[in-house]
Amino acid sequence: MVDLYKNFDKPLTHQQLFNWHKMLTNGRRDLTDIGTYRTHEDPMQVVSGRLDRPTVHFEAPPSHEIQKEMEQFVLWFNTMYSKTKHNVLPIAKAGITHLYFVCIHPFEDGNGRIARALTEKSVAQSIGQPALISLSKTIETNKKAYYNALENNNKELDITDWLLYFGQTILEAQEDTLKLIDFLIEKAKFFDRFNSLMNERQLKVVTRIFDAGHQGFDGGLSADNYTKIAKTSASTATRDLKDMLDKKMFIKTGELKGTRYWLNLKS
Repeated sequence: MVDLYKNFDKPLTHQQLFNWHKMLTNGRRDLTDIGTYRTHEDPMQVVSGRLDRPTVHFEAPPSHEIQKEMEQFVLWFNTMYSKTKHNVLPIAKAGITHLYFVCIHPFEDGNGRIARALTEKSVAQSIGQPALISLSKTIETNKKAYYNALENNNKELDITDWLLYFGQTILEAQEDTLKLIDFLIEKAKFFDRFNSLMNERQLKVVTRIFDAGHQGFDGGLSADNYTKIAKTSASTATRDLKDMLDKKMFIKTGELKGTRYWLNLKS
C-alpha cells in the first residue's frame, strides 16, 4: 500500500486503519463492515483447514469490546514509537505489534494483511525509513507454522516462543526481499542487453520465465516447455533455442531429454 510508505513516520490512527481496510476489501459484497471495526454478534475465530472441519486457533474478543481494545492498541502503538526511548529491539516491537493486533482481530476480514502492514510500519518507524519486507510471502510459504505460533502464544503473557518464530520469519522475509531486488536488477539488465535481439516467441517465453520470480522456473526450461509456452512447432522451438544459446541469452545443462535451459543473468 502506497499510504504505508508515504506515511510510515506518522502516528497510527483509527482512520488510517479504516482506510487500509477499505483498500483491501474494496468491492467485497460478502462483508457487513468495510472501513470500520466489526459489529457482528457471531464469535470471531481464527481458523484454518477444511471448511467442514476447521481448526480453531483462538477466539478474539467480542465485537462490543473492540472499540475499547483498539483505543488501547492505538495508544500503545503510538507511545511505543514516540520520541520517548524504549529499550525494545525493533524486531521485538514489530512482533509484539503483530501478535497484539491479530489477537484483537478488529475487522470482519483482512486482519492478517493489516497486521503485516502494521509490522512494516513498526519496522519503518524503528529504522527511520520505509521498510521493504516480503513478510506476507514468507508467511504464506508455511502458513501452518504461522497459525501454530499464534495458537501457542495467545493464552499467556509469555510470548518468547512467538518472538523467536517472528524474528526468524522477518529475517527470512528480509533475505527474500534482497534476493528479489537483485533479481529485478538482473531482469532489467537482461532486457537492456537482449530485448532487441528476441523475436516474439522468444520474448513470450523469457517473460514467462521471469514471471516465476527469483526462485526460477521450476526444473528449468525444456524444449517441450518452450513449444507449449510459445505455441509453436518442435522444429521452430529448436531453432529459437539454438539462437538464444548462440546469443548467450540462455545457458544449457544436461543432454538429450534431460536438456534444460536457464536465463543467463551474468552481466
